[in-house]
This record gives sequence, C-alpha cells and structure tokens, in this order.
Amino acid sequence: MHSIVVVNKTKDWNIHIPEVEVVSAKSYLTDSKYSEIRNVRVYNFCQSYRYQELGYYVSLLAEARGHRSIPSITTIQDFKSQSIIRIISDELDQLVQRSLARLKSNHFSLNIYFGRTPTSQYENLSKQLYNLFQSPLLRAHFEYEDDKWQLQNISPLPINQIPEHHKTYVTDYAHGYFSKKRIRAKNVSRSTYDLAILVNPDEKAPPSDKKAIKYFIEAAEDEGLRAKIITKNDFSRIPEFDALFIRETTAVNHHTYRFARRAQAEDLVVVDDPASIVKCTNKVYTAELLSQANIPIPKSYIVHKGNVKELIQQLGLPCVLKQPDGSFFERHR
Repeated sequence: MHSIVVVNKTKDWNIHIPEVEVVSAKSYLTDSKYSEIRNVRVYNFCQSYRYQELGYYVSLLAEARGHRSIPSITTIQDFKSQSIIRIISDELDQLVQRSLARLKSNHFSLNIYFGRTPTSQYENLSKQLYNLFQSPLLRAHFEYEDDKWQLQNISPLPINQIPEHHKTYVTDYAHGYFSKKRIRAKNVSRSTYDLAILVNPDEKAPPSDKKAIKYFIEAAEDEGLRAKIITKNDFSRIPEFDALFIRETTAVNHHTYRFARRAQAEDLVVVDDPASIVKCTNKVYTAELLSQANIPIPKSYIVHKGNVKELIQQLGLPCVLKQPDGSFFERHR
C-alpha cells in the first residue's frame, strides 16, 4: 500500500518518514499520474475541508480514483452534523465525564494527533474520538453545562495551528502512526477475503448467540473467507476488511449504524447496510411497505396508550408485542 501525504504546500510538512510521499494538493488533483496509480492510501492534511475547497476535493477525488482517503468524504460530512456529534457525546458520556472531571474551567479544547494526545489522562478519550472521526489531526471542544461536560464540536486541526510545545510529540506520533500495518498483511493471498463479524459480548439477547457465531466462522472458512470477530472498539479497523457482517442488535442512533456507514464508505460489502438499518429496523415502516406491495403478512396493529385496551379484540391471542425499532418481544397468551 503506497502512502501519500497531501498538504496545501509541501513546505507545510516537515516530518521525514521513509516510504511516505509528500505532495501538494494542486499536484494530487491535477497531475495525471496520481489518477493512474492504484493501491494508494491518501492522508489529507489540507488546511480546510470546506465544500469546494482543496481539502474537500482531495478526499472526493481520492475516493473516485479508488484510493483510500483519511478523512473520507463521509467523515468530512460528519464533522458538520450536530446530530451525530450529540449522539457520540451521549455514547461516550461516561468516558468524557471521567476524563474531564478534574477541570475547573467551563471550556476545554483537546488536540488529537494521530489518535493520541500528550496528556495521559485524555489518551483513551482521544483514541475513541479518533476512532469515530478518523482524521489525522483533530480538535474537540467541550463545554460544561447542565452539571456535565458535553462535546460541542469536533473538527480537523490545520497543521499550522499545532502549538509549538506539541510539535515534538506530533513528530513521534506520526512515525508510530505511519509505521503501523494497515489494510492487509503482505502474506495474505489476494484471493482470500477478510470478513469482520461485529458482535457485542455483553448483549443479553443478541441476534446470533455464541454457537451461531461459531457456525458463521466455520461457514466462512468453507467458502474461502477469513472471518474475524470485532467489537465496537474496533471502528478504526474497518478498512482492514472486505466485508462487514453485523451480528448485534442494530439501531439508527447507535454505533452499529456508524459501523455500517463507515463500511459502506470504504466499499465493503455490509449486512445490514445503513439504508436497511434506517428503514427495516422499524416495524411500522416494514408493515406499511409490505401492505402497499400486497404481500401477505400476519395481522398487524399499531399499539399506543390510547388504544392498548383494544389490542386483544383486534388481534386475539396469542399475539406478539414489539417496539417499532426494537428486537425484543413479549408473547401474550
């Protein structure tokens, strides 16, 4: 895998790393040789990823050329989404509160360099934020309000805004970052595909139990697939695989949806895909769609507080109760 660092101007990058090519954004976008090479990972260090600016087009064209880009266009769009930021703030709430508990100020900005930061107490938080917003340099801003810390925004950090006293750390982190093997080990045959199976070991009623997962792995091996179990902490490993099989309960406001989105952005085969998670996890949507298509289904009834007493009259017994976007049920006799 050929690594290319793209910056606005080559003088912006003063870290020498063997086997990493440094090119200007203009050269990457206009020089025909970069549109012809394959098996490339592009690290986009441009100063801005705003729509129609150089950084935006570097990631956009990288994906059009079949290059793997960090950050991807999907990640660039996620930076702009307050809803995604709120979801992530909620998901990482315990870690955020624990990491920032000693702060006396009501404002805090955390610089993240290649998934790391110089202050050890923020190391785990930095890693988790990088896993969710994969960009080489990040700045996360937190505010203390309503008696708790909340992530307000997270954005790419331009190279020229790295504090002088952090530059030694950044150089060390960069060397460690680029020395890591990514995507696939060299000894893996090109004819072998890697399948990630996402599970939650702590889920009480998973869609597939341990025995089923074992059978999935055996079936994958019979078909020439190399199957590996991953969990929610392995978000950054998605590009290592060719396909993602989600075997924990999916939901829209959940890490399973972000795994599906990332896998799709990386051109992996993914089950369940993001559109299916949004639509098909909702039983109201599914029932309406099947009815519109005149497909026979069990008699269905939308239950709410105002009509719950009519349930048995409408459906009879036994009947199955399910949340619209849930996976658990109660069977009434």
